[in-house]
Amino acid sequence: MPTKVCESVQAALADMQDGASIMVGGFGLCGNAEALITGVRDKGVKDLTLISNNAGSMGKYLATWLQHGLISRIFCSYVGNNQDLHAAMKDGSVEVNITPQGTLVERMRAAGAGIAAFYTPTGAGTVVADGKETRTFKGREYILEEALHADYALIRARRVDPFGNVRFYRTARNFSPIMATAAATTIVEADEVVPLGAIDPDDVHLPGAFVQRVVHVPEHEDPIENRMTRPRPEGVN
Repeated sequence: MPTKVCESVQAALADMQDGASIMVGGFGLCGNAEALITGVRDKGVKDLTLISNNAGSMGKYLATWLQHGLISRIFCSYVGNNQDLHAAMKDGSVEVNITPQGTLVERMRAAGAGIAAFYTPTGAGTVVADGKETRTFKGREYILEEALHADYALIRARRVDPFGNVRFYRTARNFSPIMATAAATTIVEADEVVPLGAIDPDDVHLPGAFVQRVVHVPEHEDPIENRMTRPRPEGVN
């Protein structure tokens, strides 16, 4: 069986061009495909549409795409303390589409399932509904949301085999499996690449049928945005 493992990040991203739409897994800085994100920045492709929960934090990773002027449009569900995104929104250099998080995920899931659009009550009667078709079902107002596709999905995994079967690490799974189904080309950045058959079928979180390329990146920064600690209660070891 041919391997999907690429020799480098650059090889995995070789065909990416200006104007690409890219889904990127991760929640804040958790579960980021750090090397792939940096590879896109270094490649310098521009006029990108980014689809992600957010667009980086603390000036790191996806925030560097904003800093280098690579992004023209963003679909996200969280802005938070991303000062680079705040600045881009203020000066109008990036079109920002903020979508309720559940709706954002469902738009991607619909794309992967071949569903063109769906009705949801989330956001009805608010600015989220502006410019969208609305209908009433059983006395409740719903808005029509279209499926969200992408040219690429860049996701991070704990363990991958040469066919692309994936196992994630805990909550670093977040949006990634859904994004893989909605993108034409899914590139997985793996902490570890294992032989075919080393991942038990019951432990496969994302089947390799949804993965086109794999790149092995054994070392990551994995920064923590806000380290929260408190004194240990008396008597607790």
